[in-house]
Amino acid sequence: MDGGADGERLAASLTGRLARLEFTDLGTDEVTARIIDAVLAWATEQGWRSYRRAASVLPLPPPMTDRHSVLDVACARRDGPPVVIEVDHTDRRRTWEKLTAEAAAGRIALWVRWGPGRFAVPPAPIHLVTCEVSRHSGPPGAGRRHSRTTAPARPAPVHSARDVDPVVAPLPLPSADPGTS
Repeated sequence: MDGGADGERLAASLTGRLARLEFTDLGTDEVTARIIDAVLAWATEQGWRSYRRAASVLPLPPPMTDRHSVLDVACARRDGPPVVIEVDHTDRRRTWEKLTAEAAAGRIALWVRWGPGRFAVPPAPIHLVTCEVSRHSGPPGAGRRHSRTTAPARPAPVHSARDVDPVVAPLPLPSADPGTS
């Protein structure tokens, strides 16, 4: 199977796994950690060895060019090329550069992008996996909070004004003219 078709299949599989993820009122770092844990569980379900904070092929920018970036998750598989996964809540150019370098090195690159929506589509050969969450203000000093539920949206309430006469009687309004009432 080629990297494009295999990458699309893996992105769809991971999307399905993340669709089951639920949480309430978590901070940004907590959501990222929760998603990374779900990615690691997905990799284990596939029978792969997975590594958190694995070394990337991309060196860090100057002055640390003697060191390499790290990946959120890297997976070794028997039945295909390695899979690398980055998890972000923002569009980071550095993530695209890192995943493009990984793909050029023969790995399948998945980018898990989470947030309230409007996700930028990365360039090929990076495969996008989205995880939509709601965002709201937390208590003072706590920053933004994020929640995700798999429950269906609550239906609109049923209105009780059934079989009401549609004729509306005009109400008397006070006059704005002085001297008339």
